[in-house]
Amino acid sequence: MSGIPHDHYEPKTGGEQWLHRRLPVVGLLYDTLMIPTPKNLNWMWIWGIVLTFCLALQIITGIVLVMHYTPHVDMAFASVEHIMRNVNGGYMLRYLHMNGASLFFVAVYAHIFRGLYYGSYKAPREVTWIIGMLIYLLMMATGFMGYVLPWGQMSFWGATVITGLFGAIPFIGESLQTLLLGGPAVDNATLNRFFSLHYLLPFVIAGLVLVHIWAFHTTGNNNPTGVEVRRGSKEEAERDTLPFWPYFVIKDLFALAVILVVFFAIVGFMPNYLGHPDNYIEANPLATPAHIVPEWYFLPFYAILRAFTSEVWVVQIASFVTGGIIDAKFFGVLAMFGAIAVMALVPWLDTSNVRSGRYRPMFKWWFALLVVDFFALMWLGAMPAEEPYATFSLIASAYWFAYFLVILPLLGVIEKPLPQPETIEADFDAHYAPKAGGTHTLVKPTE
Repeated sequence: MSGIPHDHYEPKTGGEQWLHRRLPVVGLLYDTLMIPTPKNLNWMWIWGIVLTFCLALQIITGIVLVMHYTPHVDMAFASVEHIMRNVNGGYMLRYLHMNGASLFFVAVYAHIFRGLYYGSYKAPREVTWIIGMLIYLLMMATGFMGYVLPWGQMSFWGATVITGLFGAIPFIGESLQTLLLGGPAVDNATLNRFFSLHYLLPFVIAGLVLVHIWAFHTTGNNNPTGVEVRRGSKEEAERDTLPFWPYFVIKDLFALAVILVVFFAIVGFMPNYLGHPDNYIEANPLATPAHIVPEWYFLPFYAILRAFTSEVWVVQIASFVTGGIIDAKFFGVLAMFGAIAVMALVPWLDTSNVRSGRYRPMFKWWFALLVVDFFALMWLGAMPAEEPYATFSLIASAYWFAYFLVILPLLGVIEKPLPQPETIEADFDAHYAPKAGGTHTLVKPTE
């Protein structure tokens, strides 16, 4: 399955040989568990197992919750309260599902930014990166539709605002919005559509996850140095790698256990901390909340959406050039989706020949600023659409696009990278080299 030379599954008993000839599922599992993995992976490579856990948690709890939920505008809110009060363990199932979505996005953002820093998007892993971004988009769609299902005030008005964005698309916007809503406004047809898609999309995500894993098992895993595993012979590959089982499985399970301690503490003691109190008020189309905000994991892109008003000169130029087709609302929609698109295009926007940010001194500072910018956008997305937050949002949005479209391409030309280790083995020995006496010491990495 991987291009790295290693031992493959060999069926021994007659039964194993019979099954392997007809359905080589055991061999597939063996090759997955025993895949050679770069032995210098650090703790930022633990998010894959957290994401796998979150996906399984969301599907399992979601299936049970669906047994008690009623997707009708007159009964949805009451059915959620029924789950919370009357179903055995219902409150725990709902809190696990609700906070599981937050853990899912914490893990995916850490996963994405790790990939951006260590260059996991560079050749030959471009397809792996694109599949990952498709998974992220489906996660956003699933999370948004799930937020509508409790049919509270923020559910209803959040759906009204976000689906209204599709109406801004020239020529087809109104028809597209009507198709999405199932009518002229957010109502029972909308709730049924969102319920159906919210239940279906996690299984589509699961399928894409399998393709994502298959893709990086074909190309091999990236590592903190960005140096590829030697593939000349099995002996050379073994000096750069360790089998995924037991070394990295145990490491990942330990990290997952630590993260779950925090997760269950939040579920047990502060389950509504990341939610909005207005969502415990039943949806009322005649009463608009004072401040409509999406869930926290949408806030950075919500801030970008709101940043480009009709007073911004870029919007004015776009409107003038297109004869008014691109107005402020449509420009905001383009900017919001464009902010995700530039992440997907980063394999072609980054012109540096060096994969890992560890050896790019200028890149480190600009990347650190991008991380700060992301959290600033998250905070600004929760603030009212007024000054000074509007100006700050515009500045933060401008840097987001400047980083991907201007800074990354320029850094590849002007930056002088640091020397890289020749092999993964050399990097590993530099950090965990044995002392003269034969005992091992852990040398603190450079970062």
